[in-house]
Amino acid sequence: MAEFDSSCVGSDYAEIIVLRHGETAWNADRRIQGQLDVELNDAGRQQAALLGDRLFKEPKISLVYSSDLARAYETAQIIAARCGGLKVVTDVDLRERHLGDLQGLVFRDTAKLNPKAHQAFVSHETCQEIPGGGESRDQLHQRCTSSLQRIGNKHKGERVVVVSHGAVIETLDKQASPHGRSVRYVLNASVNIFHVYDDGKWTIKSWGDVSHLNNTGSLQSDFGRDENSG
Repeated sequence: MAEFDSSCVGSDYAEIIVLRHGETAWNADRRIQGQLDVELNDAGRQQAALLGDRLFKEPKISLVYSSDLARAYETAQIIAARCGGLKVVTDVDLRERHLGDLQGLVFRDTAKLNPKAHQAFVSHETCQEIPGGGESRDQLHQRCTSSLQRIGNKHKGERVVVVSHGAVIETLDKQASPHGRSVRYVLNASVNIFHVYDDGKWTIKSWGDVSHLNNTGSLQSDFGRDENSG
């Protein structure tokens, strides 16, 4: 994990601080959320407040973008309030992957309860959609990488925050480091910093930083490690 660098952002890129929303009761239960609208639990609200307190101490943030799903939007609102009342702009393209008939199920039960949807989810075919209106990985990649590039193009020379979801952030990671590690856990309330250039080049400045949660009771040994729950 890279150390935070307080130097100014270069004029040829945007520094985008991509955050996963705080915890929900369904995250704690390892229940698949997808695009179902589940709100934060009390632990998730505490995590969002700690994120806001951390970001308030860092260099200026211009704007906060968020998925319109409640767990992300509430996280964004809490952060914005603790950073001096920043504006929050919602973007539906930052929503979690739609997981079709798997939404609402506990992940360990999916193979038994809906084997067809489970097989579609674990398929290595990136064009495979999930029964029940679920997106393929290709569809997810197209919408969320396009969203981050639009944000980057609009905010060159600035720092902005994006609050989104596990599968989205994993997809953004793969775009920025296509030859990197095959698995990077996306923890709830983690900080992941991207540099986005207008020529389509992306780099990752830091990944998976949850130092703001250490020694607070908000970080458990397996906390937020189920990216399938969204």
